[in-house]
This record gives sequence, C-alpha cells and structure tokens, in this order.
Amino acid sequence: MLKVDKICVMNMENAIRGARNPMNSWARMDSYYDEDGNFCLGENDLSLAARLAKAGSDHRKYLRQIIVSMDILAPLYWWKEFDTYKVGTVANSTSTMHKIQAKKFERADFSHDMMTPSALACLDGVIECLESERLKFIETKDKSHWHNMIQLLPSSYNQLRTVTLNYEVLINIYYARRNHKLLEWRTLADAIEALPYAEELILVKEKGE
Repeated sequence: MLKVDKICVMNMENAIRGARNPMNSWARMDSYYDEDGNFCLGENDLSLAARLAKAGSDHRKYLRQIIVSMDILAPLYWWKEFDTYKVGTVANSTSTMHKIQAKKFERADFSHDMMTPSALACLDGVIECLESERLKFIETKDKSHWHNMIQLLPSSYNQLRTVTLNYEVLINIYYARRNHKLLEWRTLADAIEALPYAEELILVKEKGE
C-alpha cells in the first residue's frame, strides 16, 4: 500500500527562465499565471523545455530546479528501497522512536493488501503482542517494553514522510521503478504521470533519450 497526498510543484517559472539563460532568449518567454494562480507554460517555453528534456541530463539541468513536495504514506520495506535516491531528495518522517507508543496498534497501521489469510492471522498475532507491550510501557515506563515494540515492529508498518525532490530525480525514479514487482512503486509512477507537464518533461526516455 502507498498513498501520495499534498503534492505541490514549485519554482517552475524560475527554472524556465534559467533554461533561457544560455541563449539570452528571455524575450521569447510566453508563460503566464492563470486566474487560479497556477503557472502555465506558454507555447514557446513548453517547446524549449520539452526539447531540452529530451536532449538528456546534460541539457536539462533546469529540471533540477523544478521542486516537488509530497506526503507519502508507505511501509518501511518500501522506504528502505526509496532511500536509494539520496541525491536531490529530502524527507522528514514521523518518528517510530518517539511516537511508537502514542496510539493503539491496529491492522490499518500495516500494509497487508497482498497478504494471504494465514499471513494476516500471523500479522494479527504480532499486532496483539505489540499492543500488549505498548500498554505495559505506558503503565510502567520500563524501556524493555519499548525495545520489544521497536524490535518486533514488522517492515509492513506504514510510515508517513514529507518528501522534497525535483523533476530530474523523478525521471530516474519513474524509469527505474515503474514496472517494479512492488506495486507501491507503480502507485508512485501513476502520481508522477499526473504532475504538471509530466508528459513533456518527465516521460521523455521513450521519446528521445
């Protein structure tokens, strides 16, 4: 299971202006803000942006300046793979260290959509044990119960992170992971495809690179 929320795309205007710096072609800029305050690429700017995107990473440096922020809720086993993408990303996560005891453990806290009935029964047993340790820790403040929770916690436990990355990183993620056997990556790929001008600026490898 993976959920993407609170997506915000920033700095596109500055990035496109910077893309025109090498040829001093700022007079050809034709982008604008619509009545809702959304930045819209004009015909000239979109044509330039798409050509540079297709030309490869050396020519599309401006994509590193188009910033995307999003909230991602995903299991720990998925976050372990996401951490491969260290360059050009920042993430602030909810803390299991500080807040693991803050709420009751429930099945909804874990990714279990692909589990068989026997695996679900096993997970329910772990959840019952975790909840027992949580209540003991709250009552006694004995850190042995806290350590039991931390070390028993399955990798299917869902964690929320606010992630900041850029369009160039999203190209790498999309083409490396869109057909991954973990369905969480395919959900993220769907979210990437829905970003502003994704077809022209992110989904470029089939079209030229």
